[in-house]
Amino acid sequence: MSAQDTSAGARDQVVDGRSKLLLSALFVAAFVLGTAELLMVGVIGLIADDLDVSIPAAGGLVTAYALGLAIGGPLLTALTIRFDKRVTLIGALAAFAVVNTTPVLLGQFAPFLAARVVTGSLHGLFVAVSFVAAVAVVPPERAGRAIATVFSGFAVSAALGAPLGTLVGQWLGWRDSFLAISLLSLVACAALVALVPPLPAERGGGGAGDQARYAFAPRVLVVLFLGFLLFASSYGALTYLTPFLERVTGVSGALLSVFLLCYGAAAAVGSVAGGRFADSGAARAMLLGGVGTALALLVLYLGGASPVLVALGLVAWGLFAQGAVPAYQYRVLELAGPGSQLASALPASAANVGIAVGSAVCGLAIAGDPSGALLTGLAIGVVALPVAWFALRLRPPVVAGPGEGAGESAGKGVPAE
Repeated sequence: MSAQDTSAGARDQVVDGRSKLLLSALFVAAFVLGTAELLMVGVIGLIADDLDVSIPAAGGLVTAYALGLAIGGPLLTALTIRFDKRVTLIGALAAFAVVNTTPVLLGQFAPFLAARVVTGSLHGLFVAVSFVAAVAVVPPERAGRAIATVFSGFAVSAALGAPLGTLVGQWLGWRDSFLAISLLSLVACAALVALVPPLPAERGGGGAGDQARYAFAPRVLVVLFLGFLLFASSYGALTYLTPFLERVTGVSGALLSVFLLCYGAAAAVGSVAGGRFADSGAARAMLLGGVGTALALLVLYLGGASPVLVALGLVAWGLFAQGAVPAYQYRVLELAGPGSQLASALPASAANVGIAVGSAVCGLAIAGDPSGALLTGLAIGVVALPVAWFALRLRPPVVAGPGEGAGESAGKGVPAE
């Protein structure tokens, strides 16, 4: 091997090492934001008592955050489309830390509600830009794994961060738990300052209008609709898993946490493993995830009285449902082509709308029958399968080269033969 080859190899190792450190920092930031979103579930009663509002009113804080993420996230992404991604990432996380402290300082419900909309929007912006940054620092063949690394931060927060955050909230109070989230956000922000290289907007990427032409193309909308169905199916059923375990499986007390951990741990593993499947074929990974999730829900519905079958079903559910998520994000970016910067915010929006709709529909189905939510989630999952099959044939846009005119091939938005 020549000295030149040795030098190139050493240079590649340094770049790969920095990429891993950057992805680790994005993982930590995603973990903090995921914990911040889910923390509310564990401290909502404390907030209601402290601010002298009803539990349903306090529940509006959860809705406000979700609306901010689903609507504000894409809007902020569009407004910052020409900014350096490093500046956007650091600015979004720093602003999140600051705004997250305002409810603690003001102690009033109305400003709290407004702050949740803003923090949800900043969360959505960070998610969108973090996926773009993650893909930018790795070779194309590892893009799915890079996306999975970031997303696994949210998956681990669901499995570990939310329960631990809830314990801290119950121990220290909701105010100190919010301050802790802000402090952790600043720590993650400092890591990003040290590790994220300049990531200027791509030349020729166009502004928000040009990006939107690709980001909202029919082929992208099909996959977003598929993501909506998959999240409505999985999270709609998951919302009412506890009453199912208590009343059908006969699980209660500390054992209930064990069963929930089965799902959470499997979800974390699935989110990481899903990245490799996304790299080898994102469309197939989404179809496989949909089929696996539907089968897992069927096992839970038919074998709900057997703790062993339920535990196995929960593990399969976590693996398949979360394993499809990196492929979902990857597939949207792939099909959006030149509009991927704006499109990176859309999967989270569609997912959150799916979660809201799925939870509402499954909530109606659970009245009088704790298995109703699982059956409804299964039905939505079955509807998603033909959409996933159709999505296999969708192809990325073919952008005309220099001198050939702007735009795409004639097959825009049409499945390839």
